[in-house]
Amino acid sequence: MDQTTWAIAELEKTTIKLRRVAVKNEWKLPYTTDAQGNYDNRADQTVHYEIDNGINWWTNGFWAGILWRLYARTKDPQYLDYARKQEQMLAPCFTQYEGLHHDVGFMFLPSAVADYLLTGDHHAKVTGLHAASLLAGRFNPAGSFIRAWNDLPGSTQDTRGWAIIDCMLNISLLFWASRETKDPRFAQIAMAHADTVMQAFVRADGSCCHIVEFDPESGKRLKSHGGQGFAHGSAWTRGQGWGVYGFANAYRNSGKKSYLETAQKIAEYCLTKIDASYVIPIDFDQPSDCTFEDSCGACVLACGFLTLAKLTKDQHKATCYAETGYRIIRQIAEHRADYSDHCDAIVQNCSASFHNKEHHVTMVYADYYYLEALDLLSGSDFGIW
Repeated sequence: MDQTTWAIAELEKTTIKLRRVAVKNEWKLPYTTDAQGNYDNRADQTVHYEIDNGINWWTNGFWAGILWRLYARTKDPQYLDYARKQEQMLAPCFTQYEGLHHDVGFMFLPSAVADYLLTGDHHAKVTGLHAASLLAGRFNPAGSFIRAWNDLPGSTQDTRGWAIIDCMLNISLLFWASRETKDPRFAQIAMAHADTVMQAFVRADGSCCHIVEFDPESGKRLKSHGGQGFAHGSAWTRGQGWGVYGFANAYRNSGKKSYLETAQKIAEYCLTKIDASYVIPIDFDQPSDCTFEDSCGACVLACGFLTLAKLTKDQHKATCYAETGYRIIRQIAEHRADYSDHCDAIVQNCSASFHNKEHHVTMVYADYYYLEALDLLSGSDFGIW
């Protein structure tokens, strides 16, 4: 069975399962599953959430993204209806400025922008442009970076100069807005941020920092932080995935060759670390006796490798990238995918952070990138990044 045929067969399995899950979670903004396998709900008004959580939680666009992928594949209007309900639940975010952050890209690209790309809906377009304007407003001209988070009420931590590798995916929202409005400012901000990440985040060996802190007044690079990986200076795997995928997309959106070269540099580093099992750890530098995995990081890396393969002219490299992406996602499908009725999520063994108390949980965006990788392999991806 060739890769395309295999991916189409896996997508059929996801469709069968997700049809049931979609009906069950019609009015939820899910992030993870509980001990019984049921999705939680970040839109639950009876739960007290901090300002950057609840409806402002950064992953809240991915369930809508899954629904839009189901709609793109099946044309079943039920998925359109469910996805629009997700956008309806997200709408109040725009009135809660303190809780929004650079991840408005993750929140509104898979939801509102996907809606617009698939249906041409004007309201969805305006929502996407509103989110893009908020993201552009986080740009610091002194350091040419997009600020990651706000200082939360009651916090003593100063994050005015903090930027993170994850934002390399969020800037796709700016490239889309620039094309849609024919206003170059959005793309200029996206490229200025990517240039800074290229210089300040990517190490000589091709690995990436997770968090870099700049002086918010002068723009000078001050230091890096360990973030969600094993230690300061280590290589958090999902961060490497954001780097590969983010720079590949930046090249696709801009044509700037240095972005392609940077994506390849990070990818080549990852290739030296991925072993024959294709199981992705939380951090490439975690102790050898540590068995913590991050299947979510694996799915992001797979999407990055598959996208980079299509952009790379060197046939040997392109084949290597494509095969790596396929092997990673096939390992997930065969060993970390739950297609039963016992768990709302498909992808298992995800880990948000090395130093969290809990590991090997489910995360909705792992399922999203799992579907995206399968769409890329099957040739059915409609390209929102």
